[in-house]
Amino acid sequence: MPNLSNRGLEMPESPIRKLVPYAEAAKKKGRTVYHLNIGQPDIETPQVAIEAVKNIDLNVIEYSHSAGIETYRKGLTDYYNKFGLDVSFENILVTTGGSEALLFAFNSCLNAGDEVIIPEPFYANYNGFATTAGVNVVPVTASINDGFALPPIEEFEKLITKKTKAILICNPGNPTGYLYSKEELETLRDIVKKHDLYLIADEVYREFCYDGKTHYSVFNLEGVDENIIVIDSVSKRYSMCGARIGAFISKNTKLTATALKYAQARLSPPTLGQIAGEAALQTPQSYFDKVINEYVDRRNILIKGLNKIEGVKCPSPGGAFYVIAELPVQNAENFCQWLLEDFEYNNQTVMIAPAAGFYATKDLGVREVRIAYVLNKDALKNAIECLNQALKVYPEIIVQQTKLVQ
Repeated sequence: MPNLSNRGLEMPESPIRKLVPYAEAAKKKGRTVYHLNIGQPDIETPQVAIEAVKNIDLNVIEYSHSAGIETYRKGLTDYYNKFGLDVSFENILVTTGGSEALLFAFNSCLNAGDEVIIPEPFYANYNGFATTAGVNVVPVTASINDGFALPPIEEFEKLITKKTKAILICNPGNPTGYLYSKEELETLRDIVKKHDLYLIADEVYREFCYDGKTHYSVFNLEGVDENIIVIDSVSKRYSMCGARIGAFISKNTKLTATALKYAQARLSPPTLGQIAGEAALQTPQSYFDKVINEYVDRRNILIKGLNKIEGVKCPSPGGAFYVIAELPVQNAENFCQWLLEDFEYNNQTVMIAPAAGFYATKDLGVREVRIAYVLNKDALKNAIECLNQALKVYPEIIVQQTKLVQ
């Protein structure tokens, strides 16, 4: 049998999806499985997008321009400029999800062996994208004890070498829900300016900010237009994960022209997804107001419920729809598998994601899980009670440390 590629062997498994066979087996036993492992909201897609797909008036579903349908890119320009980002449609490449936009960024900005600094824990697939591009992830660790705030500038400076080419952040964050402040982003601006680095910002959750806070885009930073790349997606904004439409946005014309070569190599982004995405730009603000209120309610139910459970520590996020929680278990991955294989409460169980896969540093996150509050409030309450009951009987409970003060 021929050997597999080293890159393929090094490609990490998804901590979000690796336990799927156990969930499927639990369902075959007749159990209800509450899926809090994956960022697939149960929020309805805006009707305007659904209707656009239903009423497509095309005889042929053709390729689009490799950069995306021009009317859609111009519509995106209007959307971004509502936030004062001063973007033109030539700055935008439509991509096959935010994932492809990140791959374009890595392949356009970094050579094999170069380094990208990423605050951890981070979206697990960043590891996979880096492996695909031959890029080395250098983590700077944020702590659950201070709500995963951006580490001090000194921590970044210590990690910068001749091979460092970029810093990547997610704001608001997946998996922590942390929302970076203007001051924190200005700190990053100073670092990238001083060391002439790229700053790649995954801003796909920009709409989902809570407690009166607002999103501050890296495009609002002054003096670093040539250094900035924004990654975006329709997946979470409009609950359209299956449309697979994202965006690569940069005011650096040479960089955008380079990324376009990768876009040409894959021909075009999905035509039907772009039609849905363009229609979704007409979604009224009332939709987002309702969705944000729903997520705030879900967040509050989850945070209150988790922190009532003996031994659980979970800070309250300022955005997105994820939390990282520390559990009183020796190994969270074993616990997550046990929940699906061996546990049931009223014929129900929960699927959550072990958090070690969201770290690049070995042995971090071993006792943590990521939970996505993407299910309705009743389902969320049932899932929390399942976790509560599970931790009462799980055989590998450890001595509780000091609880996080909310």
